[in-house]
Amino acid sequence: MSTHLPNASSSSTPTVPDSPGGRNASSAPPTDATTAAAAAAAGASVPVNPWDVALCVAGTLVSCENALVIALVAHAPAPRAPAFVLIASLAFADLLAGLGLVLNFAVAYAVAEPGVASLLSAGLLISAFSASVLNVLAITVDRYLSLYGALTYHTERAATFTYAVVALAWLTSALLGSLPALGWNCLEDEATCSVCRPVNKSNAAALAVSFLLVFALILQLYLQICKIAFRHAQQIAVQRHFMSASHAASTTKGVSTLSAILGTFALCWVPFAMYSLVADTRYPAVYTYATALPAICSSIINPIIYAFRNPDIQRSLRLACCGCLPYSFASRPRTPSDV
Repeated sequence: MSTHLPNASSSSTPTVPDSPGGRNASSAPPTDATTAAAAAAAGASVPVNPWDVALCVAGTLVSCENALVIALVAHAPAPRAPAFVLIASLAFADLLAGLGLVLNFAVAYAVAEPGVASLLSAGLLISAFSASVLNVLAITVDRYLSLYGALTYHTERAATFTYAVVALAWLTSALLGSLPALGWNCLEDEATCSVCRPVNKSNAAALAVSFLLVFALILQLYLQICKIAFRHAQQIAVQRHFMSASHAASTTKGVSTLSAILGTFALCWVPFAMYSLVADTRYPAVYTYATALPAICSSIINPIIYAFRNPDIQRSLRLACCGCLPYSFASRPRTPSDV
């Protein structure tokens, strides 16, 4: 996925702008990160890039928020239900992404020789953000299947399919994250660096194209979901000889919600993916930061969209905050609206 974003887009790994010219690291001038590492080794004070601080703060917020989601899912009435597995998997991916951003900052400003450490940090970020995007795809597939095959959605076979999809998403993410360590990096040839150092241009382009393909698939699935929802509404209207105002409003609200979810996802990720395809190290680093930060914010938005709208998680949260609810939840089927 083009989820390689913060590892290089955040100059926390050596993607920082040069102090004098405000450009990304190239083969000639040293970056803020390499300068910081050298200064740290010499015991000198290190000037900190405010953008790096913003990314580190965002990573801390992402980690705390998604750790809360995982804790709430663990105390849900049926934590192994497919809906909760998907929510927990997405939260864990975003939790790793947040920790990766904090690690990236530490590598840039506290490690004297960040070569190997930057590869590990980049691999963690690529894996985490790839898993985040793929888990969003898995949730979209779950929503589609729950409408397309409503009669078989709650069977054991459907649950097994959900677990397999989650496992495949994590396996794919791990493979993508291993690419920098396997040689797809620019540590030995700065001229091949993408805007996300130490990821090279080929790796960055492959990740960006992969993300755009995933986004196209998510878009297609949401279009099919909208078609199925309107078809169901029409069938109900034919059976009742009219469509009630409340049912029509509910259908319209559902489509609006899906549109908002898809639009938010696109606004967060598409700019960075497109920028990674066309930009190189000659572009000002501020552009990399400006496109990477919204992508990082997607990990802050995901719990709001997919977790905190779930009724059982809302009750767990209220119970944890004020203990005002008895811990008894009505057993009911999990539907895609829960996810």
